[in-house]
Amino acid sequence: MATKRISDEPAFILHQYDWSESSLILEVFTRHYGRVALVAKGAKKPTSNFRSVLLALQPLRVTYTISGEGHGDIHALKGAEWAGGHIMPSGDALLSGMYLNELLMRLLAREDTHAPLFDTYAGVVRVLASQHGDALEPVLRSFELVLLREIGLLPDLHVETSTLTSLDAERRYTLIADGGLRAAVTADRSALAGSNWQSLQTALCDDNNYLATFRALVGDGAQIASDLKPQLRALLQYHCGSPMLRTRQLMMDLQSL
Repeated sequence: MATKRISDEPAFILHQYDWSESSLILEVFTRHYGRVALVAKGAKKPTSNFRSVLLALQPLRVTYTISGEGHGDIHALKGAEWAGGHIMPSGDALLSGMYLNELLMRLLAREDTHAPLFDTYAGVVRVLASQHGDALEPVLRSFELVLLREIGLLPDLHVETSTLTSLDAERRYTLIADGGLRAAVTADRSALAGSNWQSLQTALCDDNNYLATFRALVGDGAQIASDLKPQLRALLQYHCGSPMLRTRQLMMDLQSL
């Protein structure tokens, strides 16, 4: 049976769990091959070179082999090196990074390539590591928007979803998990003006959509990112299904202490 070798592939570890007394299964987000599962044999042994390298939210270069067809299989990790660049995020930034990892685990299909999304994720992790607390809200909202658009789960923000009519710049609209954009009712306190939704849609169509979206959120003020939060979280949870995202539940529990 033929074996294919993937060498020095840019990657981030999203999750890991025990496979045996000495080995781990890794869920890895790679730039050119999407989310893949790798077995790191002997990684739990005290003498393993993997022990200090296989960390989440750290840029890696991984080498692994694929046997046979390769689709949907667990591949064998042969090497992993830290690619350098930044330290591990901490505090709220660390929780935010783990939240992004859980989103990717729940929403990305195995071996479905998303190179632009990988580059966006790498940039967001660098921001989290730099501990820019004031930027955390628009950083997360921008990533959520880009992720939803990349995987085809974000409706067109130029039009009202049910009627496909253009948004009124002065009227307020709400993003509903199972219904797209609709005209807001009085109780929709987090609704955004049509002009805000349109500026976000324009930013998402930019070649550098993450940076353009971030600038749109920052330019419109912190309140826009804050109002987006419950709407995007509801949409993401709708597509992730049950149970509730573990990292989101942890954040809620910590806020209640």
